[in-house]
Amino acid sequence: MGRCYVVVFLVALYCVFGLLEASSGDADPVYRACVEQCKKTGCVGDKCFQHCNFSSDGNPIDGPWYLQEPLYVQWKQWDCQSDCSYHCMLSREEERQKLGHKPAKYHGKWPFKRIYGIQEPVSVALSALNLAVQFHGWVSFFILVNYKLPFRPNKKTYYEFSGLWHIYSIFAMNAWFWNAVYHSRDVDLIEKLDYSSAVALLGYSLFLAIVRVFNMRLEAARVMVAAPISAFVTTHILYLNFYQFDYGLNTKVCVAMGALQIILWATWALITRHPSRVKVWVVVLGGALAMLLEIYDFPPYWGLIDSHAIWHAITIPLTYLWWSFVRDDSEFRTSILIKKTK
Repeated sequence: MGRCYVVVFLVALYCVFGLLEASSGDADPVYRACVEQCKKTGCVGDKCFQHCNFSSDGNPIDGPWYLQEPLYVQWKQWDCQSDCSYHCMLSREEERQKLGHKPAKYHGKWPFKRIYGIQEPVSVALSALNLAVQFHGWVSFFILVNYKLPFRPNKKTYYEFSGLWHIYSIFAMNAWFWNAVYHSRDVDLIEKLDYSSAVALLGYSLFLAIVRVFNMRLEAARVMVAAPISAFVTTHILYLNFYQFDYGLNTKVCVAMGALQIILWATWALITRHPSRVKVWVVVLGGALAMLLEIYDFPPYWGLIDSHAIWHAITIPLTYLWWSFVRDDSEFRTSILIKKTK
């Protein structure tokens, strides 16, 4: 993933096209009236919700509502507000469809159909696949540098950036994990964890891009690059979580870090004679095409697959290709260093 190398480019896009707070759907008076009525009665049409402390016959329920639900719903713990909003949305969309109107967004999101309590099942599945591809890429890289490539006389790898890529894999897998959880249920805490993980990944990816593009092998030089980036990213994450969750500011930060990495990797791929530079270009161009899906935002087909889900699908082969480049880079650098020692 690199978002110029897949994660960087695509996480930046994710930050840019994050949730919005208001949309035409939730501004609809009919929808708002439905939600307010649901919170009073606990019902939308013939469907009633235990979480609103009403049973199907209108009598109050004793005990926590989530203990009354099936197990697959209990862990999600949808509350009265969220269920009223969801079913009012479905009801309103049915009415709009009969009138020949196009689907509308509600609270910044298209109307998705839940499956077993999961909010965006296709995006969750694709995020999980991205996580799996990240894990596969890291494992294959780990096996290559630790068991297949030769070591220095001091038992260290010839590839000077192997440790940095191991750390990168942790940031990347963490980001995709919280992304999957976020698409499953976007409560405030999960939203903050998802955005914070994406920012942390972008910050580390920027550091790694600078170090690899400029071939920084001295520890002191790496520390000089890492210190300001770490300070900035940490401050930004603390600001988002404990002062103000500013979507506009976060967008600017993500775009700046992502754009800088795109420029670094694209320039490097243009001037280098690296045998796998074409893979970098494919990732960059593939990420650019994926961005068009985010710009050309369309309602989900069958209530399940939208442009963002397709974007998630595109990141899977790009992630695989990016780790392929990392493996090639480790072999290329190792062969060069071995020749120099002879």
